[in-house]
Amino acid sequence: MREFFKYVFATILGFIISMVIICGLIFGLIIGIVSSIDDEKTVSVSSNSVLYLNLDQAIVERTPHDAFANLPLVGSDGEKSIGFNDIIRSLEKAKTDDNIKCVYLSVSSPNAGYATLSEVRNALIDFKKSGKKIIAYSEVYTQGAYFLASAANKIYINPEGALEFKGLSSKLMFFKGALDKLGIEAQVIRVGTYKSAVEPFITDKMSDQNREQVTAYLNGLYDTFLKGISESRKISTDELRGIADDYKIHQPEDALAFKMVDGLKYKDEILDELKSLSGKDKKSNINSVTINDYAKSLSEETNPGNKNKIAVIYANGDINGGEGSNESIGSEKISRTIRKARLDSSIKAIVLRVNSPGGSALASDVILREIILAKKVKPVIASFGDVAASGGYYIACAADSIFVQPNTITGSIGVFGVIPNFQNLLSNKLGITFDGVKTGKYADIMSVNRPLTPGERLIIQNDVNHVYDTFIGHVSAGRKKSKTYIDSIAGGRVWVGTDAVRIGLADRTGSFKDAVTAAAKKAKIKDYNIVEYPEMLSPLKTFIKDGTDRIKTYYAKEELGENYHIYEQLKSAISKSGVQTRMPFQIVVQ
Repeated sequence: MREFFKYVFATILGFIISMVIICGLIFGLIIGIVSSIDDEKTVSVSSNSVLYLNLDQAIVERTPHDAFANLPLVGSDGEKSIGFNDIIRSLEKAKTDDNIKCVYLSVSSPNAGYATLSEVRNALIDFKKSGKKIIAYSEVYTQGAYFLASAANKIYINPEGALEFKGLSSKLMFFKGALDKLGIEAQVIRVGTYKSAVEPFITDKMSDQNREQVTAYLNGLYDTFLKGISESRKISTDELRGIADDYKIHQPEDALAFKMVDGLKYKDEILDELKSLSGKDKKSNINSVTINDYAKSLSEETNPGNKNKIAVIYANGDINGGEGSNESIGSEKISRTIRKARLDSSIKAIVLRVNSPGGSALASDVILREIILAKKVKPVIASFGDVAASGGYYIACAADSIFVQPNTITGSIGVFGVIPNFQNLLSNKLGITFDGVKTGKYADIMSVNRPLTPGERLIIQNDVNHVYDTFIGHVSAGRKKSKTYIDSIAGGRVWVGTDAVRIGLADRTGSFKDAVTAAAKKAKIKDYNIVEYPEMLSPLKTFIKDGTDRIKTYYAKEELGENYHIYEQLKSAISKSGVQTRMPFQIVVQ
């Protein structure tokens, strides 16, 4: 009887816990819906206001319209995010907004790539042309944070804080040892000496060619990093290199001594300075508006009466077939969007904004086809973000002009396929064997329970060669260079933006704004509105579509912490199918 009551009690307890979780989710939905309604309210900006630029949030391509973003179990991971485009628009508006007197830049560890940081940094420098001041303050500055902060008029740090300045490093992760222990063979088919996406599966260290390209692009990133700081802080790049090489910044006093910062201050002292800059006395409260709220106050149309439009089409994330999402490129959705822009007579030009490491070769070709058709009837300008490589370059190579940031990662013109062989794991370790019949010699080609035959390997290699030849053919036509030349700079090699311009893979270094201006000039229009595509999924659709995955991601991050990126890479590696035009590796620069 006691056992009976124990099981009954356990059942009731389980039911209660389940109901609590369900109620929590429902409550979160209600809060999210209420929040989304509240988000639609107009944000008013008081006179003598400080624009609070919090850049410790994720800086993405476009601000998500996600009412559940700050609800971890219902939304993503609870981290706020804002689109770099909204930051740029807001700073542009704030230059001439009489209510905004100065900018308070708060940044410790921004979540963005270096090309995105450059976009924001350039917008900060442009804002200063108004004569209004930017004050940067933080208790801790990572290198990315300091790169942004160096654009400010004054940089302050907490007297007990820290400033990281040590140079850049890039680490790659290799899985071969783990695969060997599991008895899994990665059968690799590729084109390109530098197409090192497969190296983690077949070796335990970087090849000489891969080390060469990683060294080249890392030095390119570092040169841009040092040049920007040097110009703003009036410290030579050689001196900055010396400071980093010898790790001379240990304490805030060191940062002050080497003129990396302008003062050691506490938060209350910063607030007093902001009050002074905004025309307030020390006893008054600061009128402030966050960059997120300020962005909401901006009108979507800068020239409401103008019918001319420039379409900005965002291609962000991995490239796959289907519809994709706000964080990935679906060939169906993006190609349909480009087609819609092509057929819309009010749209005079297209700017394709690419931030992608690539993905499916077939999906990339589907998107490129629409770009080629669009180019025949109106200007198409490409703007590259942090990464526009492999498939990310493929979809844009036919554009009339390609703009890159100096620290954009691009190129990686190569193709690969990986077919795992689980025979050793299944047969020798788990005792699982297979047998069957087939009607043709190649009916079971690419089976993962046995190694490839020489004939099968030849077939797959020919397919990969065909995709590569098609790839360099499109690049050759788009860039108006011979296939022989494109092949000589391709081979899967990754290039930094400045080198991409030098070798002809891009036309010029420039910002997103520069790309839009070039599109307008080529379309011969001066007044226009910018329309952004594809349409972002609504909060409710986002939750219905991705809610389960978000909850899984949240708990995985909670459990794995800083090691989550390892799990993410492993998951990504085993989820790919078909021939891939993808970046050789995930770039993590520290």
